[in-house]
Amino acid sequence: MSTALITLLSSDTSTTTSAYGWSSIIWMVVILVAFYFILIRPQRKKDKQDAEMRKNLQLGDEVVTAGGIVGIICKIEEETVVIETGGDRSRLRVRRWAISQNLDAEKEAAAQKNAKSAPAKDKKKDKKSDKQDDSKSESTSSESETKK
Repeated sequence: MSTALITLLSSDTSTTTSAYGWSSIIWMVVILVAFYFILIRPQRKKDKQDAEMRKNLQLGDEVVTAGGIVGIICKIEEETVVIETGGDRSRLRVRRWAISQNLDAEKEAAAQKNAKSAPAKDKKKDKKSDKQDDSKSESTSSESETKK
């Protein structure tokens, strides 16, 4: 009888060990998926946006380099960009990857965002003024009825 009990206990522990192994693997997969959506995916998206910004550089754009130098693009080559900076119009040749911001493009994007949100705000103001006009007309009509 003791061998049967030992056999029963040993088979029970193997199933719990197996279940524990699967649950740890599932948790590892969940953690990897979370890291992908929290860290990796947003970084790839930002890298694509930066590459697109560098590809769309134009003459006359005001840019900021990775070192913090602000200048205006005066010549674009395949791998390098020449920018003018300072009052004495010094020219610097920098690599495309060193451009970290296009200030003109950011200003245009902000202006477009404001232009989109401005009509929505105006509509809200118009609705509020219509409601106020309606309430004023109702109060004047009720006053004229009481005078009659």
